[in-house]
Formats: sequence, C-alpha cells, structure tokens
Amino acid sequence: MLEITGLNAGYGEVQILRDVSLTVSAGEIVTLVGSNGAGKSTLLNSICGILRPWSGAVRLEGTDITGWTSEQIVARGITQVPEGRRLFPIMSVRENLLMGAYRRTDRPAIQRDMEWMYDLFPILRERQDQRAGSLSGGEQQMCAIARGLMARPKILIVDELSLGLAPIILDTLVDVIQKIHREGTTLFVVEQDVATAFDLGTTGYVLENGRVVLSGPTAELKTNPHVKKAYLGL
Repeated sequence: MLEITGLNAGYGEVQILRDVSLTVSAGEIVTLVGSNGAGKSTLLNSICGILRPWSGAVRLEGTDITGWTSEQIVARGITQVPEGRRLFPIMSVRENLLMGAYRRTDRPAIQRDMEWMYDLFPILRERQDQRAGSLSGGEQQMCAIARGLMARPKILIVDELSLGLAPIILDTLVDVIQKIHREGTTLFVVEQDVATAFDLGTTGYVLENGRVVLSGPTAELKTNPHVKKAYLGL
C-alpha cells in the first residue's frame, strides 16, 4: 500500500535520510524504531508532504505522491497522528474530532464515525464539550488518534504513541490500536519504545543515522543481538 524507495532528504545542506526504503502492505501494522535524532520525524515529514525529499519516491497504492501537498496526501488516504498530539487546545474534544473530518461531506457517516470514536474511547464522550488543552496527556493522545481516524484514512501513521504516557494508559492505547487494525485500518507506527513497537507490529524497521539498518518480522528483530544490546538493554 505504501512504498518508499531510495529516499534522501534533509534541511538546508544537512542530509538526514540516506537511501531509505520500506514498504507497508495493506492490513499490516508496520513499526519503525530508532533513537532521538535517527531521522524518524524527517521520514514522516517526507511522507506526509511537510518536507520535499531531495530524491527517491513515495508511492501510495502505486501512485507516486512524492512532493504532493499535505492536503493532497490526506485526501489520498494518509493521515498522521503527530508527535506531541498537536490538538487545537481551545477547541472542544468534539470540535477537534470534526476537524479530522474537515474534507468529508458525508454528514451521516461523520456522525456514525463520531460515535465509533466515543465507543473506542469512552472518556472522550464524557469530555466531548471540554477544551482539548485541558485534557490529561493520555486523553489528549486518545483525542489525537480519534481525530486522525475521523479522516477515514487508508493508512494511519502514529508518531511516538508512548511519549510521556503512564504504562497503564499505554496498554489501553495499544489495545485500541490493535482493535482499529482488526477493523481494517493499516497502521504505520513510529516509536522510540522498541519493546512496545515490536509487540504491536508484525513487520519492523530499525532506523539509525538516517539509514534503515535492519528490517524483518518483529518476532525476529526482538532476538537480534544488535537490537537487544542497543535498544532493549539485554
């Protein structure tokens, strides 16, 4: 569904990504892991139209979307849940969710999806009239994921799911991600917490210094000596 081939990108004269290639097949949960500064955010910015790659290609369902605007890419079917959530803080939870559906005109379906979000995250139903900026960190992450899903994406990209969350909240979100996946959404999860990422995904990639250094089934990556030493402390 998503294919990245030979991607090179950076800022100014500083190159961050170096010949990055990966694929996300329909129906998968694919995870990308790496430490701070590895190039994860640069890769997502390149996929989502925030940053124009220097070379290489990004294809969605066979269509080359390299260099498209963010709005065009969202319309085509990629939505990102950004690191740090980036909600509209003075707007209510409900208004934030509706912003996720801003390109849609199917009002009855939007309302049905809103109810689906409230079923996935019951606390959001309770907080629907509350300002998003006043939510707890975990509630904000729930709201950000729900807002992304309201766009009805073909691929939902989740950047740093676990950032700043207590383990019990993270467990809840992992359960929801798995439920979303079972209901048909393809997911690309970019995560610094390697253990969480590899438990969640079926296929994994390891990004270091702007390069993909390892890839394969997550069950195999968990036992890779380099991964165990560098990321799992084993």
